[in-house]
Amino acid sequence: MSITMIGATATAVAVLASPITSTPAPTPAPAVPAASVVSKPAKAASVHGEARISYIESIHDDIRFTIHAEQTPFTRPMPPTAPEGLPTDARGTLKFSHSRGEVTGWAEATVDCLVTSGRTATLTAVVTKSNVEEPGARLGISVQQGGKGEPDRLGFSWGVVNVDPENVDENGQLVRPQAGSCMAPAPFTTVIKGGYKVIHAEITKSPTQPEPTPHHS
Repeated sequence: MSITMIGATATAVAVLASPITSTPAPTPAPAVPAASVVSKPAKAASVHGEARISYIESIHDDIRFTIHAEQTPFTRPMPPTAPEGLPTDARGTLKFSHSRGEVTGWAEATVDCLVTSGRTATLTAVVTKSNVEEPGARLGISVQQGGKGEPDRLGFSWGVVNVDPENVDENGQLVRPQAGSCMAPAPFTTVIKGGYKVIHAEITKSPTQPEPTPHHS
């Protein structure tokens, strides 16, 4: 590219003591069978939002990220190492654009991994369409939802990070290593418009492997 695109938030139960009276005690309500009790679905980790960021290397450029990602544990089998998939498997979309003057670099990508901690999330997404990235490239993104009046923040796995000095092309130019699943740097840029909502959930335990069948002599 001719420009440096960044693409390349108790219920208290009150027990009241009733006075003793001669009134017969009410008949207890029939017990509800355990099978009929509907449990609340477990919360899923997610991050949603759209924002413009301020990036120190391109301070006057218009750089925007749109993220809609939700963790979907064990939905991306990876035989033989992880045949059930991973607890950080995820789905969703990532879009970014970087405009300088009349030139805009952009990409659309499919989310494949998401992990959260408090108000912070890291995710990766595989490029499907772009004018600055190769289809199939994995991009790493980090998001920090601001608290106590602080702005949201965002980081990305290219630009000033993810550099391997020994990884160069035939012309001696640095080749950016691909980000591994859920790998992203700390959120080093500041959101100046818009923002993100991070929902944290603990990682789901991997499915229990079947117990070996005992052998009888």
